[in-house]
Amino acid sequence: MLLSSVILVLREVLEAALLVSLLMALSRRLGLKSIWVLVALLAGLLGAAIYGFNIDRITEWFDGVGQEVVNALLQSIVYVLLCVIAVITMRRLNGGAISVSFLSVLMTVCVMLAIVREGSEIMIYLSGFLQVRDLLVPVLAGSAIGAGIGVSVGVVFYFGLLNLSRSAAIVVGAVLLSLVAAGMLAQATQMLIQADWLPSQYPLWDSSWLVSERSITGQLLYALVGYEASPSPLQVLAHVLSLVFIISVAAISGRLVKAAGVESV
Repeated sequence: MLLSSVILVLREVLEAALLVSLLMALSRRLGLKSIWVLVALLAGLLGAAIYGFNIDRITEWFDGVGQEVVNALLQSIVYVLLCVIAVITMRRLNGGAISVSFLSVLMTVCVMLAIVREGSEIMIYLSGFLQVRDLLVPVLAGSAIGAGIGVSVGVVFYFGLLNLSRSAAIVVGAVLLSLVAAGMLAQATQMLIQADWLPSQYPLWDSSWLVSERSITGQLLYALVGYEASPSPLQVLAHVLSLVFIISVAAISGRLVKAAGVESV
């Protein structure tokens, strides 16, 4: 039970911590005030509590698959927001003007929704052990360990980006955000498959012998790129297309801004 709690909470915390750390580092490099982080965390925790306490009612939506559909919707919205953030970031790197307040709002909503999604899963999991005193202590201990590991990894990514030069930090941060965004859309695809909104398919491969989803490496890859040991063709297709789309749009936007700057000179 202790190990299961570590893995489950690590899975949820790591994804949120990685996203928060990347956006915080980009925010600092772009000169944004950090107050948005506090607002996003508080709003996200409140939203996660509301979501978690109403999960029974939400699950009944859409003929009993409300949780899967809502989670997929949250992941898809975060993907769209990350696409816009990546585009704005690359525009700024190439000398384009950006709206600081608009970017802060995008980051706030993005982090808030991610915490609602991940935090509600943790609350739902822990609530199942509140009445089981024999298991509550090891579950809480495992959850604390998993959360500690996840936050620690996020801190490492944050300071790692800050130690890079400004331009390198922006490029690396945008690439990592693109990977996280593509992974989220792949996860949304999997949720819709579970809800029977998309057709179920045989997995393309099984790489669990190489990297287990239950390992620390597997959890890190899950948070970073949405790693699945046995993905379906639809998941792989969604991941590849979403990654190509966000990188292409960001790159084209940056080149257009750079070309416009050259022409004006």
